[in-house]
Amino acid sequence: MNGNESSALAAPAAGRKPAVPRRALRDGVYDAILERLLDGSTPQGSSLGIDSLARELEVSPTPVREALVQLEHTGLISRVALKGYRVAPPLSPEQLAELFDLRTILETAAVERAVPRTGDLLPELRAAHARHVLHAQRVRTSRGARGRAAGFSDLRECFAADWEFHLTIIRASGNRFLLKTAESLSAQVLRLRQTADPGTTDIESAVDEHAAILAAFESGDSERPAVALREHLAAVARRASAGG
Repeated sequence: MNGNESSALAAPAAGRKPAVPRRALRDGVYDAILERLLDGSTPQGSSLGIDSLARELEVSPTPVREALVQLEHTGLISRVALKGYRVAPPLSPEQLAELFDLRTILETAAVERAVPRTGDLLPELRAAHARHVLHAQRVRTSRGARGRAAGFSDLRECFAADWEFHLTIIRASGNRFLLKTAESLSAQVLRLRQTADPGTTDIESAVDEHAAILAAFESGDSERPAVALREHLAAVARRASAGG
């Protein structure tokens, strides 16, 4: 490869703008629509018009269309022939059971593989748990200040911290394919949040159950972490099935 060819690869063609600003705009639109889907302001079955969303968000239709395509892959919305995009219904009881079955299989395998790496895992897991505790406290404070529902941003940060606790263990498994599969479930975990009303009691229960998983790793007992993880997922499944 000569110098001219190298320069041509290193720099965008003359007059072409880098793609980063467009991706940033699409991601911003994605987040704005996602917030509407998860904060309860857009009920199940609601139509999601590209042009109307573009006007509300003060953007062109293109990033809205791209964001909706991306959201369709999460299962949070669906595209109906001749009718456009609509908010999808919540997960059915059968889908919930299958999701938690998969999570239990995957995360138990990850925990078992992470146990031999407990020494390296513990500092990261303690930090992940501390972040979850912090965000759960912010949700409680927000609920107290508002007298009812917590702000969406507080809930979303708490949910992210909850899922990150699980991902921290899965990363420690040392199996990249387990991790990749778990990351692909992130959208379905979001959809689970759409299905079940995440009350403060559920958040507090999740924090306590994560603390039990952390304590199981700290105990040095090789069997306890998997037991604590399975008990946690079973409890989350019961709460989700009960609607909160």
